[in-house]
Parts: sequence; structure tokens; C-alpha cells
Amino acid sequence: MLVKLETQKVIACIKSLGAELCSLQLKQNGTEYIWQADPGYWGRHAPVLFPIVGQLINNQYELDGQTYQLSQHGFARDMEFEIVLQNSQKAVFRLLFNSKTLEKYPGKFELFIIYTLQDDVLSIEYKVINQDDKTIYFSIGAHPAFRCPLGAGERWEDYYLKFSAQETTVRYLLHKGLLSGECEEILQDSDTLPLTAELFRQDAIILKNLKSKSVALKSQKSDKVIQIDFARFPYLGIWSRPNGGAPFICIEPWYGVSDNRNERKIFKDKEGMQRLEMGEEFCCQYSIKIS
Repeated sequence: MLVKLETQKVIACIKSLGAELCSLQLKQNGTEYIWQADPGYWGRHAPVLFPIVGQLINNQYELDGQTYQLSQHGFARDMEFEIVLQNSQKAVFRLLFNSKTLEKYPGKFELFIIYTLQDDVLSIEYKVINQDDKTIYFSIGAHPAFRCPLGAGERWEDYYLKFSAQETTVRYLLHKGLLSGECEEILQDSDTLPLTAELFRQDAIILKNLKSKSVALKSQKSDKVIQIDFARFPYLGIWSRPNGGAPFICIEPWYGVSDNRNERKIFKDKEGMQRLEMGEEFCCQYSIKIS
């Protein structure tokens, strides 16, 4: 089922499958900002990542002496969510644990994804409630993909990322989807990262604990802007196809990250893992502003 939100400026569409944002359009000129899932490049729009972010060693993890199988980014993105509230500017989607999720992830959870559209800003809130009689552990993250370039006559290389603060930081490197334990400098007292084909030759860019609260995708040739507010998210992933030429870029706020290839697979000790006690809830939110 498709849910539509609308203001005077923007239309947003969300699928109940995966509670996935699939369209974000500026009404003034009809510009589509969300990547339209061309399977020739990447067949998704903006999946939610739960109960893990990234990849596990051999797609396995250990918890309380048991070994479980779980594929990259978890299962929520491929599950049908219940629509529990819907009006012109807000939609609430719900996913509850079941017998199939317990086979892969032995935590009794309730996951809400809440979309709120105000003016030209779409806010996306994740709420995880522990419905179990024990502590549960999880990671959660966003994976929105944006069309890039957005305008006719533009090239990928015309675009750049503008951070809200000057950053001196490294990118944490991946090897076959896992953290390698190595890093390299990517920003040195700068707030600007130009897009180049070379950026993703070593897979996604993973940044940790940035000073910036937001980042904007901008072009040297047009005034179209996508701004992502990711305040309080400890990780930011930036990704496109590693071979270049893919007309999209993902800007991904995360609470969690892939396994380190050099570490054991104990789930509760995994980097970025969130701990949630019985009856407690975890909330986080990011937003997308388009112009």
C-alpha cells in the first residue's frame, strides 16, 4: 500500500512494504528528489536498517550462546508494516516481532516509523520498544538515496556535500563490507566534500562523531538543495555504486555499523549496538529538507 503526504510545497510517498520512502517531490516544478530504484544500478529507494546496520562476519552473530543468521542491514526493509495512523501530513507505520523474526533475531520488539511532513521538511522518527522480558540489543539506521544529478545538463562532478561545521576527520575503511580496522583522512579543516568517481572505490564512506548536525547536497550549476539533519546520530554513511556512473547518492544516519573483520561475533559487544532494557523505548529522528 502507498501512503501519500502533502503540503503546499511538497508531496511525499511511502510504501507499507518496509515503511520505505519512495518519492519526495517539490510541487513547484515537479522535481523528484528520491532515487527511483532502477535495478540496473540499485533497486531500492530509502530502506530502514534494523536490527543491524551493515554486514556481519559470514552473516552470523552470537547471542547468549546461540548462533543466528542475519543478512546485511537486517530484515525490516523487506517486511510489511501495519499503518496505524495516516492523515495528510503524518503517517505511522508499525512492525511487531513474530515467529519468523525470532528465528533470526531473538528479541521481542515493536518498531514504529513515523513520517511527518511540514512545509518543505520531512521528518522521519524511529521508535523501538522492548516488548521482551529481557534486555534486547539492536542497531538502526536510514539509507535514503537521492537522485544526483537532479537537473538536466548537470553531471555528478558538479555536486558536493556541504557540512554544517568545519570537519577534520577520517573515513573508516571497509573490506568486503566489513570494517577493516583501517582509516584514511577525508576532511582536513573543511566543510566541503566534492563528489568524484574515486570517492566510492573502497565502498561506502563511514564517518563517526562529526561536529556537524547536518549536511547538504548542492550543485555548482543549480540552486537545488537536499539538506539532511542528523543531529545525535553517531555515524554517517555516504554511498554510491563503487564503479561510478550511478546517478544517485545515499546519505545515511546510523546508530550502528558493520562488523570489524578482526573481531569476534558477540552481538551485544558489536560496535554501535544499542542496549534496551525491558519495557524501555529508544527514539531517534532525522529530517530531509528539499528546495
